[in-house]
Amino acid sequence: MSTAGLSKYGPVPSEYTPEEWEARCDLAACYRLVDYYGWSDLFGTHISLRVPGTDHFLLNPYGMLFGEITASSLVKVDQDGNMLGESDYPINPAGFTIHSAVHMSSHEMNAVLHTHTRAGNAVACMEEGLLPYHQKALTLMAFVSYHDYESVALDHDERARLVKDLDNGRILVLRNHGLLSVGETIGEAFFWMYRMEMACQYQVDILSMGQKLKLPSKEVQDYTIEMGRKLFGKGGSASKNMQWPAMIRKLETEVGTGWRN
Repeated sequence: MSTAGLSKYGPVPSEYTPEEWEARCDLAACYRLVDYYGWSDLFGTHISLRVPGTDHFLLNPYGMLFGEITASSLVKVDQDGNMLGESDYPINPAGFTIHSAVHMSSHEMNAVLHTHTRAGNAVACMEEGLLPYHQKALTLMAFVSYHDYESVALDHDERARLVKDLDNGRILVLRNHGLLSVGETIGEAFFWMYRMEMACQYQVDILSMGQKLKLPSKEVQDYTIEMGRKLFGKGGSASKNMQWPAMIRKLETEVGTGWRN
């Protein structure tokens, strides 16, 4: 196999630049991690990543399970939804609507992750959304916004409303639908989703106990929300997502390196 040089993931196939190949490997790894953690919904959800230096982005082939996706199987599309390259599968049209909304609106938000988990949907169906009962939720609240359900996301007019509701947040609760996270890198989007998914699981577990709940004081809530803003916001000590290389190592240990193909 001829190569186009080396990347952090090894030799680069000749049809890709090193930058695109690294993006493909990172995105394929994220698909496998989402599957590993049980957040996938057959092939009903989607994760995207911008090809560095372009307005193109990568999506999953609509018909492959997340646990099957590899770097080379990812589909590259432009902002009009045209597939750039050959694939045995189409893309999810609702996925294109949601992801293109973010990619077209910002050159900083390069990664978008969408899930349909049980806990995420439970919180998305609650009128008050994420509740301030625990630290995991409180430290996220400055970054969470909400978008009302408009049915299956096939209407491109919805893109403007999605972007407006996301605003400067990093997590968008799609009411009656699921969760969405965004990031400058795929690692950032993954960890926003990880934190939010855990917060939603905590909330569902807490509410299921049927016990009287202890709510932190308003003063403590406000202080912790502001602390989360400082920790996870741009330039914060926890904003660099240094865990992503560790997640790659975990993936290699648990499922091997087949996703690099």
